[in-house]
Amino acid sequence: MVRKFVKMHGAGNDYIYFDCLKEELESPEALAVRLSDRHKGIGGDGIVLICKSDVADAKMRMFNADGSEGNMCGNAIRCVGKYLYDHGIVQSEEIAIETRSGIKKLRLFAKDGKVHSVRVDMGPAVFDPKRIPVNLDGDAVIGREVSIAGGVHNITCVSMGNPHCVVFEDPDGPDLEKIGPLYENDALFPERVNTEFIKVLGKNKLKMRVWERGSGETMACGTGACAAAAAACARGLCDYGADISLYLRGGELVINVGKTVYMTGPAETVFWGEVEI
Repeated sequence: MVRKFVKMHGAGNDYIYFDCLKEELESPEALAVRLSDRHKGIGGDGIVLICKSDVADAKMRMFNADGSEGNMCGNAIRCVGKYLYDHGIVQSEEIAIETRSGIKKLRLFAKDGKVHSVRVDMGPAVFDPKRIPVNLDGDAVIGREVSIAGGVHNITCVSMGNPHCVVFEDPDGPDLEKIGPLYENDALFPERVNTEFIKVLGKNKLKMRVWERGSGETMACGTGACAAAAAACARGLCDYGADISLYLRGGELVINVGKTVYMTGPAETVFWGEVEI
């Protein structure tokens, strides 16, 4: 069977998208592993299925490069919004997408009938250790020293639909290929964890590198950027209610942290293709 796909990216976080509104895709877990390979496959951080929804304009399912299904992906959901609008599937610039972590509302910014950027209401940042989850006591884990990854590190834990561990250490310092898996698979995190390494560049400006569970280092991570900004606000390093610029390897995202967290960033089409599955 041959299926059409479209390669899209948000700030360099690239996925392979399949339109499943009319036809389902079997075994997406295995397909994600095969197609994400950058030498023997199409290449990407995973695959995304755009599916029917009974409660929103569409449903997004995202599978990491290792085949595991993610609860939410901030960069991918922007691209889903672009796909739906650019192809006339939705007409409004205000839409809703169903995810495993709930319904997310999107504001699409279009020019000449094509979406170029999207703002997503990502919901509130969650600091409750039980809901992240992280095996530490207390009401929140903010700036806490723990033994992890072969040393003592100061961590802040946040959930933005996915579990995140934010570490305010120079992003260019650690060897992410070595230290990333140690964070991801530490016993502190029963569902594994995404880890963000953050440097404060100036007022409401952060630099970030990220190690994502199931994918390794990626060029950008939307939920990770939101978690990093929320952690910075909680530690008094950035301002609540201000636009916070996150500079990632693949581009820039703008995060605003309040009762809810808003993420604004690009959504771009790379190419179309067909693949035998």
